[in-house]
Amino acid sequence: MTIPLQTAPVYTDIQGLNKLKYASDENSPETLRFVAEQFEAIFLQMMLKSAHGEGSDDGLFDDQQTEFYQDWHDKQLAINLAAGKGIGIADMLVKQLQMNGIGEQQAGSVEQPFTVDHIIRQAPTASVSTASWNTPQEFVQQLWPHAKAASEKLGVAPEVILAQAALETGWGKKINQHASGESSYNLFNIKADGRWQGESVSVATLEFRQGVAMRETARFRAYASYEESFADFVSFIKNSPRYQPALAVAGDARSFTRELSVAGYATDPEYANKIMGIATGKLLQNALELIKI
Repeated sequence: MTIPLQTAPVYTDIQGLNKLKYASDENSPETLRFVAEQFEAIFLQMMLKSAHGEGSDDGLFDDQQTEFYQDWHDKQLAINLAAGKGIGIADMLVKQLQMNGIGEQQAGSVEQPFTVDHIIRQAPTASVSTASWNTPQEFVQQLWPHAKAASEKLGVAPEVILAQAALETGWGKKINQHASGESSYNLFNIKADGRWQGESVSVATLEFRQGVAMRETARFRAYASYEESFADFVSFIKNSPRYQPALAVAGDARSFTRELSVAGYATDPEYANKIMGIATGKLLQNALELIKI
């Protein structure tokens, strides 16, 4: 099957994956590659939306027009990132599906339409755990004592620490996990650099370098419990020279998060604003009220 140039995906047709549900009656490598690339573009769009979506509530630019252009940008960026070699998801899908005999016509076999449903069913499971908590209230209720303990050691408001954990993990719904499926309990996405002697997990990430989203594979620290995650966060901040300016202004939440961002804790240029958006937003405040904090 040959895919004509004019059918190449553009941002206005990223929903077109559904149109490929019965893209061809040919069980061919070309069809497999084409649909896998569309799947990767959809996955990237979801990643991008998640990357900037958690801290948007009560934001300064939270209006329909801004959301429209942000959605437009996400779609086009997803298409661009998926072009060519992409970030490797399409290659991984093609390899796995070919191992299962998809995309290869076998002698004497009955050819069946290649469908997107098939590729989604057989897609490898991402190394991100399912939700440990069903609601932000459950997230706050379980982790609040650990946030308070960390707050006492860092001098930072516990709401800010909890907001950072919520941003990093989508309120606990996106925590890196081992290949076995066991959680890494890493609530702050601290990477496993040369100083780390414990266990780690490797995860595909989307990093911003000079304003450009780049695909990378990074190793993240793994713990035995959420309590260990908070304790290591405290140690990481207190013992890293580059975060001393942040500690110096720990009593001022906005200054603290800004200094964390300046020091390079995360590559997202809106990182500090997103933390504060969650810390002062309705979700966290309502959750704290419900558990009578």
